[in-house]
Amino acid sequence: MECAGKRLGTRCTGPPTRRCARCEAVAYCSVSHQILHWRDHKEECERLEEQMEQIDILNEFPFTFSEEATVQVCEKQETRCSFLTKRGVHQTGMWLYECCCGEPVMSFDCSRLDNTWDLGSTLCPCNEPAFTLSKHLISWKEYYDWRSIPLHSPVALLLHWPLTIYYATQLTQVADSGSLTSGINGKLHIHYLGPEKELLQLYVFSELHALFPHMDVHIDLIGPSIPQHRDGERIKLSNYAHCLGTDCVCKSSVESGVHTNDTSAVTLQLWRGLYHERYTDIVKDSYPHIVIAPNAGIAAYSSWLPTIELIKDMNIPAVFSDYCEEACHLGARCISSVTGFPPNIPIQLNPFRQPIVVENNALFIPCYSNCFLYGMSKWSA
Repeated sequence: MECAGKRLGTRCTGPPTRRCARCEAVAYCSVSHQILHWRDHKEECERLEEQMEQIDILNEFPFTFSEEATVQVCEKQETRCSFLTKRGVHQTGMWLYECCCGEPVMSFDCSRLDNTWDLGSTLCPCNEPAFTLSKHLISWKEYYDWRSIPLHSPVALLLHWPLTIYYATQLTQVADSGSLTSGINGKLHIHYLGPEKELLQLYVFSELHALFPHMDVHIDLIGPSIPQHRDGERIKLSNYAHCLGTDCVCKSSVESGVHTNDTSAVTLQLWRGLYHERYTDIVKDSYPHIVIAPNAGIAAYSSWLPTIELIKDMNIPAVFSDYCEEACHLGARCISSVTGFPPNIPIQLNPFRQPIVVENNALFIPCYSNCFLYGMSKWSA
């Protein structure tokens, strides 16, 4: 936690122990910094007060570890490192970037793509589901039940990436009273903007085999965090990420190199740069059905402005997520200002947000990766 008035010209006098008496979401090192910040804070104070009232809902997860991963991390009784260590996955494989001691994203190397959960077979989705979904999933509990995973398994910490993609496509269907995945000839093209830590967890996207059965899913991941030497690389995820069990059926599919559901495919392609700069190259082979931008931070980066204008001109569904409701509010306001269209997918809590709180937040409101969603199903009438 840092002083909300930290960048107002004068140096902080100590730790931020003085909280705003009304919203209690921000804190200051001194009375003078609180007074200086009021001209900025007064417009957001009431909103933050309302958001603080929803803390219990934000922290509500069905897992046996929920209190440990939410309240105890917020109160510094636990850390991400201690949480991962207790489950035997600290600094291993796809879990490497889930705490502050993970390696930098820019050093990632797809030639050593990790394709294991580092967990036993009962704790992870390492092969085909027992049955195809008959309805849309709307909670982590429904997903875990469907995949027969016990609620003490931590795999949701990584699976929030593909499940957020899945849920975003459902949101555009509901908002548009139609079906995004119907009438697209068994193929779903997604433009995925601004990937960072998921670049070290690419094999979790193989779960899209189960979430979109009998469909070819092609995801173009575009962003400046992709190393130059990986620009344009294509990665085919033929199998599910596998478990540690030596006799599990997932091992036979890995050895054969063929996915058991031969009517589906998941392909990733990497593009270095900003979306509006690389768009012409990308759409030569992959025009999107939907744009998805996880943890977008639209209001924080001016580079989003030409990208938003481009997406509007394309007139395709776009879904954005962020770590907290306030970031989504600022992002939605930015979209409205640039395009003249307010988002018609309202800001809402993502049921598939990552179930462990982000450490060292700027606010006292708990933040989660992919916490809230909003966007556009259409950009014109």
